Amino acid sequence: MSTSLAWDERYQNGGFEFGEAPNLYLQSQAHRLRPGMRALAVGDGEGRNGVWLAGQGLAVTSLDWSGVGLAKAASLARQRGVALNTITADAAAWDWPRARFDLIAWIYLHLPPADRAKATAGAMAALAPGGLLVLECFTPAQEGRRSGGPKLRDLLWSRAIVEECFAGLEVLELLEGTVFLDEGPRHQGHAEVVRALLRKV
Repeated sequence: MSTSLAWDERYQNGGFEFGEAPNLYLQSQAHRLRPGMRALAVGDGEGRNGVWLAGQGLAVTSLDWSGVGLAKAASLARQRGVALNTITADAAAWDWPRARFDLIAWIYLHLPPADRAKATAGAMAALAPGGLLVLECFTPAQEGRRSGGPKLRDLLWSRAIVEECFAGLEVLELLEGTVFLDEGPRHQGHAEVVRALLRKV
């Protein structure tokens, strides 16, 4: 199973493992964003999503368990001329704030079931009333494909897992299917994903 040290090693090269551009599904929600919104990019790695959100005028916190990845995120933010708050922590063990964020971006964060339950409960508590959660993760149909994703089936998501983990949030979109990824060297080609847009009522 991956550890923070393993991700530190991955991020130590000079390039960006998942590119510098934001996830396309997150980017497709740009019309919902307003300057000054408080956002959390969880599992943000090298910062591609958090930095993009900051570029839209949001007050962004990027959380990841790799300090090496977040150092690259901070550097990318400086290059783009945007402010980015970074927190090095395990999403399953972090002391999630209450009603803090207007948007949470959960992009390709895959955790073991027990850790996933803790992190998703924290995320729901951390959403402010009316807050949005945008999720894209790999599904079991991704197994065997070379376009990315964890090798352990327990780490994969599904529509049913989204509904279970985020029960109580209003479902605005919830889709499973094939997308084409062009996100750095680690996410390339057709992939099987679940996408969700959820709102705290």
